[in-house]
Amino acid sequence: MKNINLRVSLLVAALGVAFPLGAQTLEVKIGHVGPLTGGIAHLGKDNENGARLAIEEANAAKIKIGGKEAKFTLVAEDDQADPKVGTTVAQKLVDQKVAGVVGHLNSGTSIPASPIYSGAGIPVISGSATNPKLTEQGFKTQFRVVARDDQQGPAVASYLAANKKPKLVAVIDDATAYGEGLANEVEKSLKGANIKVLPREKGTDKTTDWKAVLTKIKGKNADAVFYGGMDATGGPLLKQARELGVKAVFSFGDGACTDEMPKLAGAAADGLLCSQAGLPPQAADKKFLDAYKKKFNVDPIIYAPFTYDAANLLIEAMKKANSADPAKYLPELAKIDYKGATGQIAFDDKGDRKDAEITIFTMKDGKLIPTAIIKGGQTVSYEDFVKAMAPAPAAAPAPAAAAPAPAPAVAEPAKDAPKAEMKK
Repeated sequence: MKNINLRVSLLVAALGVAFPLGAQTLEVKIGHVGPLTGGIAHLGKDNENGARLAIEEANAAKIKIGGKEAKFTLVAEDDQADPKVGTTVAQKLVDQKVAGVVGHLNSGTSIPASPIYSGAGIPVISGSATNPKLTEQGFKTQFRVVARDDQQGPAVASYLAANKKPKLVAVIDDATAYGEGLANEVEKSLKGANIKVLPREKGTDKTTDWKAVLTKIKGKNADAVFYGGMDATGGPLLKQARELGVKAVFSFGDGACTDEMPKLAGAAADGLLCSQAGLPPQAADKKFLDAYKKKFNVDPIIYAPFTYDAANLLIEAMKKANSADPAKYLPELAKIDYKGATGQIAFDDKGDRKDAEITIFTMKDGKLIPTAIIKGGQTVSYEDFVKAMAPAPAAAPAPAAAAPAPAPAVAEPAKDAPKAEMKK
């Protein structure tokens, strides 16, 4: 018998046949896609970390699906923030029969990859792609847990207009789906507020020499500049602007609203304004923040709380459907109402998050400081928002009733009578 088992094992190894982990175990593959190489690899790794933490916690919880213990595996792919690579790795994940996908980070890779996932019927949730087109295509498999650019753009534009009161603004983008799309929304909102906008200037997502563009802007005496792009290109843009003596206020979208900006722009980063399509990492659930720091020995950069929620949403929908089959759990995902690390999450008919927030930041002494939250078109200070979100203090417990003391032979005050007030 031993020899027969040995022969079978050798045959299996030779053929590369994969068997279930065990009769009572169900392997569930969940993909993650983001740039793990290149200029914004730090953001891609941050996103991957969020998804990985959710997967590891789910495995520790020994979740059962269809009567079997689910063993979740994260299949991480690098799309290099390149649309062509993005479609290649999307097909690769489909071929590996993943049950769901968290990603992609960029709109420029998410949009071309989305029809591939849709054709395979695989749900995909982005924790950071903000271009409206992503969920306007009508794919029932596509979701996101952050706000859209047509929410973020007007938010940062209105904050810039109200607080800095520029008369002339220069708008620059990096010619990507994300950067150009966000810049379009900002420009539209500024013009709607009767603020003059200079003709659009463009670079690429690889541009590091902005001197020609900046010299032109300096000659026009713009009061403010908005850049639609990532921190890898936005940092050099800001640094070179100050070196050339450009005094304008600089503002950015979420791609350049990171702690990398002081490293890339130096002291020039102080005073910038920027937006994030969601709540800041420090406003995420404390349990998540502590677990992330313990696991990775760093704090999340920006969207890890959202990719953490995205992975957990996939898992929660599988639990509700009692199945990891995408066709069976997709309806549960579409109607989910889930309390995540970034707050309550539900999706509208397009797959966008309902009531998504936008946060406005400023950079001070090399640190991003949240200043305002914009939700449903209403702006509140960050301090007021945090106060409103804080749980109500627990009511002080009522003083315990004194146990009836036996009647003494001589009447005297009870020594253990309860005090009128209890100190915490």
